[in-house]
Amino acid sequence: MIRVLLIWLCLATPAAAQDEVIVSGLSQNRVAITANFDGSEILIYGAVRREAPPPDAGLLQVIITVEGPSTPLVIRRKERVAGIWINNAAVTIDAAPSFYAVATTGPIADILSDTENLRHRITIDRVIRAVGISDEAAGALEFVRALGRIRTGEDRYRIDEGTVQLTAETLFRTDVVLPANLTEGNYRVRIFLMRQGRVVDHQERVIRVNKAGLERVLFTLAHDQPLAYGGLALVLAVLAGWGASAVFRLIRT
Repeated sequence: MIRVLLIWLCLATPAAAQDEVIVSGLSQNRVAITANFDGSEILIYGAVRREAPPPDAGLLQVIITVEGPSTPLVIRRKERVAGIWINNAAVTIDAAPSFYAVATTGPIADILSDTENLRHRITIDRVIRAVGISDEAAGALEFVRALGRIRTGEDRYRIDEGTVQLTAETLFRTDVVLPANLTEGNYRVRIFLMRQGRVVDHQERVIRVNKAGLERVLFTLAHDQPLAYGGLALVLAVLAGWGASAVFRLIRT
């Protein structure tokens, strides 16, 4: 009898633990970069599915992140020595997103605990992966903060607190603006349901960003057939120069 009861508890526990589940959607899951591309706006929406009334354990909060392709990079710190600016120290970042946006229903410091932030890498300083940089330079964490400040100033990193609309602790939506200088690749969308600083459910979706039209043709040609691309560029430069000269002659006459 005890064995049967233990088996029943093991089977029942996962279902009981998952009281709230995300059901979400995107206004578009593909973005085409064309010659006149000037950015895009993605609507992220969804609902919370429940089998019972909402629990009393704090208000429901939502955090949504959009993360572009990550690449390694080297950050250098310049210092002035004898009146000359030189690179004094450098650290290697294992991976930093080309784009990162965080949208929340409220102040992120109030709705996200440090433990959950460390586990899921939600804030900007956590999503930048820099393992072992403390051995490369003194004050290595300042390099990571500097990268965050620079890319925030370029509008490539942003935290938009209070921009996720949540209705009756059930329906949510937000708009995320993607800039014009997008990096091609897969953009990861993560949605987190929060209660008392703890993640109660999360879901991931993907937005695919690809070059299209003439942009795709030129990109493929430059990478797959560089000689042909160079020859084409030379021919176009000659034709452009000849055309400008012909127009100038017509104006003078």
